[in-house]
Amino acid sequence: METAIIKQEIPYQMRTMGLYLMIEANNGLMLIWDRKTTIHIKLSPEFNVSKGHVCGLCGNYDGNANDDFTTRSQAIAVETLDFVNSWKLSNCPDATLIQDPCVHNPYREAWAQRQCSIITSSVFSTCHSQVDPSPFYDACVRDACACDSGGDYECFCTAVTAYAQACNEAGACVAWRSPKICPLFCDYYNPPGECEWHYKPCGAPCMQTCRNPSGNCSSQIPALEGENS
Repeated sequence: METAIIKQEIPYQMRTMGLYLMIEANNGLMLIWDRKTTIHIKLSPEFNVSKGHVCGLCGNYDGNANDDFTTRSQAIAVETLDFVNSWKLSNCPDATLIQDPCVHNPYREAWAQRQCSIITSSVFSTCHSQVDPSPFYDACVRDACACDSGGDYECFCTAVTAYAQACNEAGACVAWRSPKICPLFCDYYNPPGECEWHYKPCGAPCMQTCRNPSGNCSSQIPALEGENS
């Protein structure tokens, strides 16, 4: 007997906000992608009050981080792998621990630590009391060690951007990019003799654009880094 799969198409809007591509569905789901390695998933507030309507690898959105590792059987997992494997499809193999990429690529560890130290440096000092830099630094070093076959600097930049965005959402705007560190050259996009595009390290207010002719934006959209006109 065959099983029929019925797909329900959900209306959505797609727009560009700074460096990000954003998809906002009419059911309250929002995806924010940096077009590289990071994606943010946001839900409208009504999901928060509807306890039991959200589950899976991203948690249950009940405001309590202590029960985010709830397995498919509704148990609280202690180990990450137990939690992850509880949500896999039956025809998929179990996930296994990945060796620390800095152990696998020891020649990259010193470079990764040196580059990622910007997160714990004075550059982000105004944010350290708002957002703990330690897990972001560790993730940065891990990612920078892992990207050893091209795109290594992009992995580093993406990791630092993640911390900068967390700082931004916590109310600490940090202009951390420079001509030598993950630069953005907005002047390249300006028409000859004009200055239309400007870099905004912490985003800009909602504006009327070609993709957003009404000039209205969802209250869920955080301030996003990027070029704005």
